[in-house]
Amino acid sequence: MEGSFSDFPQMMSYIAVPSVAFIVTLAISWAIREFLLIRLVRLSKKTASQLDDIIIEAIKTPSLIWCLMLAIYLALQFSQLSELFVVVAGKVLLVLGVISVMLVIANITTRSIKTYSSKIESALPVTSLTENIARLVIFAVGTLIILNSLGISITPILATLGVGGLAVALGLQETLSNLFSGFYITIARQMKVGDYVKLDSGEEGYITDINWRVTKIRMLPNNVVLVPNAKLTQSIVTNYYLPDKEMAVLVNLGVHYDSDLARVEKVTCEVGREVLKSVQGGVAGFEPFIRYHTFGDFSINFTVILRVREFVDQYLVKHEFVKRLHERYKKEGIIIPYPIRTINHAQEKAQ
Repeated sequence: MEGSFSDFPQMMSYIAVPSVAFIVTLAISWAIREFLLIRLVRLSKKTASQLDDIIIEAIKTPSLIWCLMLAIYLALQFSQLSELFVVVAGKVLLVLGVISVMLVIANITTRSIKTYSSKIESALPVTSLTENIARLVIFAVGTLIILNSLGISITPILATLGVGGLAVALGLQETLSNLFSGFYITIARQMKVGDYVKLDSGEEGYITDINWRVTKIRMLPNNVVLVPNAKLTQSIVTNYYLPDKEMAVLVNLGVHYDSDLARVEKVTCEVGREVLKSVQGGVAGFEPFIRYHTFGDFSINFTVILRVREFVDQYLVKHEFVKRLHERYKKEGIIIPYPIRTINHAQEKAQ
Protein backbone atom coordinates (compact mmCIF):
# COMPACT_ATOMS: atom_id res chain seq x y z
CA MET A 1 0.00 0.00 0.00
CA GLU A 2 2.81 2.35 0.95
CA GLY A 3 4.60 1.44 -2.30
CA SER A 4 1.59 2.49 -4.34
CA PHE A 5 1.37 5.86 -2.55
CA SER A 6 5.07 6.44 -3.02
CA ASP A 7 4.70 5.80 -6.75
CA PHE A 8 1.84 8.29 -7.08
CA PRO A 9 4.00 11.47 -7.37
CA GLN A 10 6.16 9.76 -9.96
CA MET A 11 3.07 8.71 -11.96
CA MET A 12 1.75 12.26 -11.76
CA SER A 13 5.04 13.61 -13.07
CA TYR A 14 4.80 11.22 -16.02
CA ILE A 15 1.37 12.69 -16.87
CA ALA A 16 1.73 16.30 -15.68
CA VAL A 17 4.95 17.25 -17.46
CA PRO A 18 3.82 16.14 -20.95
CA SER A 19 0.37 17.68 -20.32
CA VAL A 20 1.84 21.01 -19.28
CA ALA A 21 4.19 20.93 -22.28
CA PHE A 22 1.23 20.20 -24.56
CA ILE A 23 -0.99 22.99 -23.18
CA VAL A 24 1.76 25.62 -23.05
CA THR A 25 3.02 24.82 -26.54
CA LEU A 26 -0.51 24.83 -27.97
CA ALA A 27 -1.29 28.19 -26.34
CA ILE A 28 1.95 29.82 -27.48
CA SER A 29 1.74 28.46 -31.03
CA TRP A 30 -1.91 29.54 -31.29
CA ALA A 31 -1.02 33.07 -30.12
CA ILE A 32 1.85 33.26 -32.64
CA ARG A 33 -0.50 32.01 -35.37
CA GLU A 34 -3.06 34.72 -34.58
CA PHE A 35 -0.39 37.43 -34.53
CA LEU A 36 1.09 36.31 -37.86
CA LEU A 37 -2.30 36.04 -39.54
CA ILE A 38 -3.26 39.56 -38.46
CA ARG A 39 0.04 40.94 -39.76
CA LEU A 40 -0.27 39.04 -43.04
CA VAL A 41 -3.84 40.28 -43.59
CA ARG A 42 -2.72 43.87 -43.07
CA LEU A 43 0.17 43.44 -45.51
CA SER A 44 -2.06 41.77 -48.12
CA LYS A 45 -4.41 44.78 -48.15
CA LYS A 46 -1.52 46.91 -49.40
CA THR A 47 -0.90 44.74 -52.46
CA ALA A 48 -2.89 44.64 -55.70
CA SER A 49 -2.46 40.89 -56.21
CA GLN A 50 -5.11 38.51 -54.93
CA LEU A 51 -2.70 35.59 -54.63
CA ASP A 52 -1.57 36.60 -51.13
CA ASP A 53 -5.21 36.80 -49.98
CA ILE A 54 -5.82 33.32 -51.40
CA ILE A 55 -2.78 31.88 -49.57
CA ILE A 56 -3.76 33.48 -46.25
CA GLU A 57 -7.30 32.09 -46.47
CA ALA A 58 -5.91 28.68 -47.47
CA ILE A 59 -3.63 28.32 -44.43
CA LYS A 60 -6.07 29.48 -41.75
CA THR A 61 -7.56 26.05 -40.96
CA PRO A 62 -4.44 23.91 -41.66
CA SER A 63 -2.37 26.17 -39.39
CA LEU A 64 -4.51 24.98 -36.47
CA ILE A 65 -3.42 21.43 -37.31
CA TRP A 66 0.22 22.58 -37.33
CA CYS A 67 -0.17 24.09 -33.84
CA LEU A 68 -1.68 20.82 -32.61
CA MET A 69 1.12 18.80 -34.21
CA LEU A 70 3.80 20.92 -32.58
CA ALA A 71 2.13 20.59 -29.18
CA ILE A 72 1.87 16.78 -29.52
CA TYR A 73 5.50 16.53 -30.67
CA LEU A 74 6.89 18.48 -27.70
CA ALA A 75 4.63 16.61 -25.28
CA LEU A 76 6.10 13.34 -26.59
CA GLN A 77 9.62 14.68 -26.01
CA PHE A 78 8.85 15.18 -22.32
CA SER A 79 6.97 11.89 -21.92
CA GLN A 80 8.36 8.54 -20.87
CA LEU A 81 6.11 6.45 -23.04
CA SER A 82 7.21 3.25 -24.70
CA GLU A 83 9.13 3.39 -27.95
CA LEU A 84 6.30 1.65 -29.79
CA PHE A 85 3.81 4.31 -28.72
CA VAL A 86 6.19 7.07 -29.81
CA VAL A 87 6.61 5.44 -33.22
CA VAL A 88 2.82 5.19 -33.65
CA ALA A 89 2.39 8.81 -32.55
CA GLY A 90 5.07 9.84 -35.05
CA LYS A 91 3.15 8.17 -37.86
CA VAL A 92 -0.04 9.92 -36.73
CA LEU A 93 1.80 13.25 -36.87
CA LEU A 94 3.02 12.37 -40.36
CA VAL A 95 -0.53 11.67 -41.51
CA LEU A 96 -1.75 14.94 -39.97
CA GLY A 97 1.06 16.81 -41.70
CA VAL A 98 0.25 15.38 -45.12
CA ILE A 99 -3.47 16.06 -44.63
CA SER A 100 -2.79 19.68 -43.65
CA VAL A 101 -0.56 20.20 -46.70
CA MET A 102 -3.26 18.66 -48.92
CA LEU A 103 -5.81 21.08 -47.47
CA VAL A 104 -3.53 24.04 -48.20
CA ILE A 105 -2.87 22.94 -51.79
CA ALA A 106 -6.55 22.12 -52.41
CA ASN A 107 -7.70 25.47 -51.01
CA ILE A 108 -5.13 27.43 -53.00
CA THR A 109 -5.95 25.52 -56.19
CA THR A 110 -9.74 25.89 -56.01
CA ARG A 111 -9.62 29.53 -54.91
CA SER A 112 -7.12 30.36 -57.65
CA ILE A 113 -9.29 28.68 -60.28
CA LYS A 114 -12.32 30.62 -59.04
CA THR A 115 -10.42 33.95 -58.93
CA TYR A 116 -8.40 33.86 -62.13
CA SER A 117 -10.56 31.84 -64.53
CA SER A 118 -12.91 34.81 -64.93
CA LYS A 119 -9.94 36.94 -66.04
CA ILE A 120 -8.28 34.47 -68.38
CA GLU A 121 -10.56 33.48 -71.26
CA SER A 122 -8.67 30.25 -71.96
CA ALA A 123 -8.83 29.04 -68.35
CA LEU A 124 -11.04 26.15 -67.31
CA PRO A 125 -14.49 27.47 -66.34
CA VAL A 126 -15.38 27.39 -62.66
CA THR A 127 -18.07 24.86 -61.76
CA SER A 128 -18.66 22.45 -58.89
CA LEU A 129 -17.30 19.74 -61.18
CA THR A 130 -13.93 21.42 -61.80
CA GLU A 131 -13.50 22.37 -58.13
CA ASN A 132 -14.38 18.88 -56.87
CA ILE A 133 -12.16 17.18 -59.46
CA ALA A 134 -9.23 19.40 -58.43
CA ARG A 135 -9.77 18.48 -54.78
CA LEU A 136 -10.20 14.79 -55.62
CA VAL A 137 -6.91 14.64 -57.54
CA ILE A 138 -5.01 16.41 -54.75
CA PHE A 139 -6.44 14.19 -52.01
CA ALA A 140 -5.87 11.04 -54.08
CA VAL A 141 -2.19 11.93 -54.49
CA GLY A 142 -1.95 12.78 -50.79
CA THR A 143 -3.53 9.46 -49.82
CA LEU A 144 -0.99 7.57 -51.92
CA ILE A 145 1.82 9.54 -50.24
CA ILE A 146 0.46 8.66 -46.79
CA LEU A 147 0.18 4.96 -47.65
CA ASN A 148 3.69 4.90 -49.07
CA SER A 149 5.09 6.71 -45.99
CA LEU A 150 3.43 4.17 -43.70
CA GLY A 151 5.17 1.36 -45.57
CA ILE A 152 2.04 0.13 -47.34
CA SER A 153 2.69 -0.93 -50.94
CA ILE A 154 0.39 0.98 -53.27
CA THR A 155 0.97 -1.25 -56.33
CA PRO A 156 -1.53 -3.97 -55.27
CA ILE A 157 -4.00 -1.25 -54.30
CA LEU A 158 -3.76 0.37 -57.73
CA ALA A 159 -4.20 -3.02 -59.41
CA THR A 160 -7.24 -3.77 -57.26
CA LEU A 161 -8.71 -0.37 -58.05
CA GLY A 162 -8.21 -1.05 -61.75
CA VAL A 163 -10.15 -4.32 -61.64
CA GLY A 164 -12.75 -2.94 -59.24
CA GLY A 165 -13.11 0.20 -61.32
CA LEU A 166 -14.17 -1.86 -64.34
CA ALA A 167 -16.91 -3.54 -62.30
CA VAL A 168 -18.04 -0.22 -60.87
CA ALA A 169 -18.09 1.35 -64.34
CA LEU A 170 -20.45 -1.37 -65.59
CA GLY A 171 -22.79 -0.81 -62.66
CA LEU A 172 -22.72 2.98 -62.84
CA GLN A 173 -23.02 3.58 -66.56
CA GLU A 174 -25.62 6.34 -66.23
CA THR A 175 -23.69 8.13 -63.48
CA LEU A 176 -20.43 7.96 -65.45
CA SER A 177 -22.25 9.12 -68.57
CA ASN A 178 -23.40 12.24 -66.71
CA LEU A 179 -19.92 12.73 -65.25
CA PHE A 180 -18.12 12.62 -68.62
CA SER A 181 -20.86 14.71 -70.22
CA GLY A 182 -20.25 17.30 -67.51
CA PHE A 183 -16.54 17.24 -68.43
CA TYR A 184 -17.41 17.75 -72.08
CA ILE A 185 -19.78 20.66 -71.35
CA THR A 186 -17.17 22.33 -69.15
CA ILE A 187 -14.20 21.91 -71.49
CA ALA A 188 -16.09 22.66 -74.74
CA ARG A 189 -17.18 26.05 -73.30
CA GLN A 190 -20.25 26.10 -75.51
CA MET A 191 -22.28 26.51 -72.32
CA LYS A 192 -20.77 28.23 -69.30
CA VAL A 193 -21.92 29.26 -65.85
CA GLY A 194 -23.78 32.55 -66.27
CA ASP A 195 -24.98 31.90 -69.84
CA TYR A 196 -28.66 32.28 -70.69
CA VAL A 197 -29.82 29.18 -72.58
CA LYS A 198 -33.04 27.68 -73.91
CA LEU A 199 -33.56 23.93 -74.34
CA ASP A 200 -35.57 22.32 -77.12
CA SER A 201 -37.95 21.06 -74.41
CA GLY A 202 -38.85 24.69 -73.58
CA GLU A 203 -36.93 25.36 -70.36
CA GLU A 204 -34.79 28.48 -70.38
CA GLY A 205 -32.73 30.43 -67.89
CA TYR A 206 -29.25 31.12 -66.53
CA ILE A 207 -26.78 28.28 -65.98
CA THR A 208 -25.77 28.52 -62.31
CA ASP A 209 -23.66 25.40 -61.92
CA ILE A 210 -22.42 22.24 -63.64
CA ASN A 211 -21.69 19.40 -61.23
CA TRP A 212 -20.86 15.72 -61.63
CA ARG A 213 -24.47 14.72 -62.36
CA VAL A 214 -26.65 17.66 -63.42
CA THR A 215 -26.53 21.17 -64.82
CA LYS A 216 -28.54 23.71 -62.82
CA ILE A 217 -30.55 26.27 -64.78
CA ARG A 218 -32.25 29.11 -62.90
CA MET A 219 -35.37 30.21 -64.77
CA LEU A 220 -36.64 33.79 -64.74
CA PRO A 221 -39.42 32.96 -62.20
CA ASN A 222 -36.50 31.97 -59.90
CA ASN A 223 -37.14 28.24 -60.18
CA VAL A 224 -34.21 25.87 -60.72
CA VAL A 225 -34.30 23.18 -63.41
CA LEU A 226 -31.94 20.23 -62.95
CA VAL A 227 -30.95 18.77 -66.31
CA PRO A 228 -28.85 15.55 -66.40
CA ASN A 229 -25.57 16.32 -68.16
CA ALA A 230 -25.96 13.42 -70.60
CA LYS A 231 -29.41 14.66 -71.66
CA LEU A 232 -28.13 18.22 -72.02
CA THR A 233 -25.40 17.17 -74.45
CA GLN A 234 -28.06 15.45 -76.59
CA SER A 235 -30.48 18.40 -76.56
CA ILE A 236 -30.77 21.25 -79.03
CA VAL A 237 -29.71 24.25 -76.98
CA THR A 238 -29.93 27.92 -77.91
CA ASN A 239 -27.23 29.89 -76.10
CA TYR A 240 -28.20 33.58 -76.09
CA TYR A 241 -24.70 34.55 -74.94
CA LEU A 242 -22.90 33.13 -77.99
CA PRO A 243 -21.20 34.46 -79.96
CA ASP A 244 -22.02 37.65 -78.03
CA LYS A 245 -24.45 38.79 -75.35
CA GLU A 246 -25.87 41.54 -77.56
CA MET A 247 -28.90 40.47 -79.57
CA ALA A 248 -31.47 41.87 -81.95
CA VAL A 249 -35.03 42.44 -80.76
CA LEU A 250 -37.85 42.19 -83.30
CA VAL A 251 -41.14 44.01 -82.75
CA ASN A 252 -43.95 43.30 -85.25
CA LEU A 253 -46.35 46.15 -86.05
CA GLY A 254 -48.92 47.22 -88.64
CA VAL A 255 -50.27 50.58 -89.86
CA HIS A 256 -53.31 51.67 -91.87
CA TYR A 257 -53.22 51.35 -95.67
CA ASP A 258 -53.64 55.12 -96.01
CA SER A 259 -50.46 55.81 -94.00
CA ASP A 260 -47.41 57.60 -95.45
CA LEU A 261 -44.94 54.71 -95.18
CA ALA A 262 -41.86 56.93 -95.42
CA ARG A 263 -43.14 59.05 -92.53
CA VAL A 264 -44.06 55.94 -90.53
CA GLU A 265 -40.50 54.68 -90.99
CA LYS A 266 -38.98 58.00 -89.90
CA VAL A 267 -41.16 58.34 -86.77
CA THR A 268 -40.75 54.71 -85.74
CA CYS A 269 -36.94 54.85 -86.02
CA GLU A 270 -36.85 58.11 -84.04
CA VAL A 271 -38.76 56.49 -81.17
CA GLY A 272 -36.58 53.38 -81.32
CA ARG A 273 -33.42 55.50 -81.24
CA GLU A 274 -34.71 57.42 -78.21
CA VAL A 275 -35.62 54.20 -76.36
CA LEU A 276 -32.23 52.57 -76.97
CA LYS A 277 -30.43 55.65 -75.64
CA SER A 278 -32.57 56.20 -72.54
CA VAL A 279 -33.71 52.74 -71.40
CA GLN A 280 -31.39 50.50 -69.41
CA GLY A 281 -30.26 47.53 -71.47
CA GLY A 282 -30.57 49.21 -74.84
CA VAL A 283 -27.53 49.51 -77.14
CA ALA A 284 -27.27 53.29 -77.50
CA GLY A 285 -25.02 53.24 -80.57
CA PHE A 286 -27.31 50.99 -82.60
CA GLU A 287 -29.39 52.56 -85.37
CA PRO A 288 -32.92 51.05 -85.37
CA PHE A 289 -34.52 50.19 -88.71
CA ILE A 290 -37.76 48.73 -90.02
CA ARG A 291 -38.65 46.35 -92.83
CA TYR A 292 -42.08 46.28 -94.47
CA HIS A 293 -42.98 42.74 -95.42
CA THR A 294 -46.73 42.01 -95.70
CA PHE A 295 -49.95 43.44 -97.07
CA GLY A 296 -52.19 42.14 -94.32
CA ASP A 297 -55.98 41.84 -94.14
CA PHE A 298 -56.38 45.24 -92.50
CA SER A 299 -52.84 46.73 -92.27
CA ILE A 300 -49.45 46.99 -93.88
CA ASN A 301 -47.21 44.96 -91.59
CA PHE A 302 -43.57 45.57 -90.77
CA THR A 303 -40.89 44.59 -88.27
CA VAL A 304 -38.87 46.99 -86.12
CA ILE A 305 -35.31 45.84 -85.35
CA LEU A 306 -33.82 47.08 -82.06
CA ARG A 307 -30.77 45.86 -80.16
CA VAL A 308 -30.20 45.07 -76.46
CA ARG A 309 -27.17 44.16 -74.35
CA GLU A 310 -28.47 40.73 -73.31
CA PHE A 311 -31.52 38.49 -73.46
CA VAL A 312 -33.50 39.74 -70.44
CA ASP A 313 -33.05 43.40 -71.42
CA GLN A 314 -35.48 42.93 -74.31
CA TYR A 315 -38.52 42.93 -72.01
CA LEU A 316 -37.99 46.44 -70.63
CA VAL A 317 -36.91 47.81 -74.01
CA LYS A 318 -40.01 46.36 -75.73
CA HIS A 319 -42.22 47.69 -72.92
CA GLU A 320 -40.94 51.25 -73.24
CA PHE A 321 -40.85 51.12 -77.05
CA VAL A 322 -44.52 50.08 -77.34
CA LYS A 323 -45.62 52.75 -74.83
CA ARG A 324 -43.71 55.58 -76.45
CA LEU A 325 -44.52 54.54 -80.02
CA HIS A 326 -48.24 54.36 -79.24
CA GLU A 327 -48.13 57.87 -77.77
CA ARG A 328 -46.10 59.22 -80.70
CA TYR A 329 -48.38 57.63 -83.31
CA LYS A 330 -51.36 59.35 -81.67
CA LYS A 331 -49.61 62.71 -81.90
CA GLU A 332 -48.56 62.14 -85.53
CA GLY A 333 -51.99 60.85 -86.60
CA ILE A 334 -50.61 57.45 -87.61
CA ILE A 335 -53.30 54.81 -87.23
CA ILE A 336 -52.76 51.26 -86.02
CA PRO A 337 -56.00 49.70 -87.36
CA TYR A 338 -58.29 47.34 -85.52
CA PRO A 339 -59.10 44.02 -87.20
CA ILE A 340 -61.65 44.69 -89.96
CA ARG A 341 -64.30 42.29 -91.22
CA THR A 342 -66.53 43.36 -94.16
CA ILE A 343 -70.03 41.93 -94.56
CA ASN A 344 -71.46 41.87 -98.11
CA HIS A 345 -75.16 42.74 -97.53
CA ALA A 346 -76.08 42.33 -101.19
CA GLN A 347 -74.71 38.85 -101.27
CA GLU A 348 -76.47 38.00 -98.00
CA LYS A 349 -79.82 39.20 -99.38
CA ALA A 350 -79.36 37.19 -102.59
CA GLN A 351 -79.12 34.05 -100.49
